[in-house]
Amino acid sequence: MILSFLLAAFFFAGAQNQVAPEDVLKLKETEHDFSQIPQGKPVYYTFEIVNTGKTALKLDDVHASCGCTTPEWSRDAIAPGATAKIKVGYNAAAEGPFEKSINITYNSNQSKQLKIKGTVWKAPEGSAPVNASVDLLKKQTF
Repeated sequence: MILSFLLAAFFFAGAQNQVAPEDVLKLKETEHDFSQIPQGKPVYYTFEIVNTGKTALKLDDVHASCGCTTPEWSRDAIAPGATAKIKVGYNAAAEGPFEKSINITYNSNQSKQLKIKGTVWKAPEGSAPVNASVDLLKKQTF
């Protein structure tokens, strides 16, 4: 019984000594609202990140929740105190509200999430109506 108690105490003491990795990636913002955007017109937003650690930061992967959202980032390590950018594009194909997530994996085992959202309004069918005033101006001589 005493041996069981000592083993349990040793196990819990060892578990408390494990330190979680320091969170060194700071996001200036985690969400962007595009508000109203036209259907069929891609939009872009650039998120800024800062390495607050003492060693270089490596973005292992940046991926979106669907194919309509495309993140672009540098594969180079981010020096301590330096900033980097993640450019996120969204192709507004479907009409209505949207909310998409972008997952960042860094330093092998840590992650953060970005979010974009907005509402896509339906683009008008066909081209703009003809302006009859233009024909009238073309016929006038000055």
